[in-house]
Amino acid sequence: MPLLPEPTAEELRRDPLPLRGRGALVTGASRRGGIGYAVARRLAAYGANVYLHHHVPHDAEKPWGADEPAAVAAGVRAALGDPRARVAEGPGDLSDPAAPARLVTAATDALGRLDILVANHALSGGDGTLDAIDAAMLDAHWAIDTRSVILLVQAFARTRAAQPGGRVVMMTSGQDIAGGMPGEIAYALQKGALASVTRSLATSLADRRITVNTVNPGPVDTDYMSGAEYDYIASLFPVGRWGMPDDPARLIAWLATDEAEWITGNVIDAEGGFRR
Repeated sequence: MPLLPEPTAEELRRDPLPLRGRGALVTGASRRGGIGYAVARRLAAYGANVYLHHHVPHDAEKPWGADEPAAVAAGVRAALGDPRARVAEGPGDLSDPAAPARLVTAATDALGRLDILVANHALSGGDGTLDAIDAAMLDAHWAIDTRSVILLVQAFARTRAAQPGGRVVMMTSGQDIAGGMPGEIAYALQKGALASVTRSLATSLADRRITVNTVNPGPVDTDYMSGAEYDYIASLFPVGRWGMPDDPARLIAWLATDEAEWITGNVIDAEGGFRR
């Protein structure tokens, strides 16, 4: 079998804006303290046009509270590597089965094209142990954490039907690693489903040159914990600190570039050596 020619010197040089002109949809980018915001800023810094999805009612009822979508978008604009790039934002209740397709259409219309999908959203709360869960809890997490992600991938792939190439990154939570998540059975189940389907989705989209990967960022400080419990979790990292939102964001932004075109079908644990 003939070998591929080795890259030229020009091909080896990294474009300082490797996502220049490409469009990215980041879901769950609703708080400046969250992973979605950090991912959006990284993609913007790499030159991408970015569409930020948010669902303010979800955050408004949580201890951390809601953020202003306009302020989130302004923070992403401040990171733009290409001053001509666009940042847009819009709402979406992804428990509605029709919402994923609408969201992909809205992002495509706002940016002109869509090349990257980062499915970062999730339902927080409304969960429990095996003894405490019920059908309503399971259904709520299924609808948002899993079903909506698969429908987003489907809608994204359809927008790429006439143009090969693209990137999908999904998020999971290390529920398959030692100890699991016995206090969050519904969440662990649905995130585990995404991990399990990663390779199937990657194979389904390989002929379109769309890569599909899932990232487990480990414990990340997104302003949901404090006090002695926070300090204990920090002690489980070899470097003595929690992961910060920009830690997984750097990996996800790289996966969106051409440099990662040979990486697909993987669940990548990027936990900073976290000891469970």
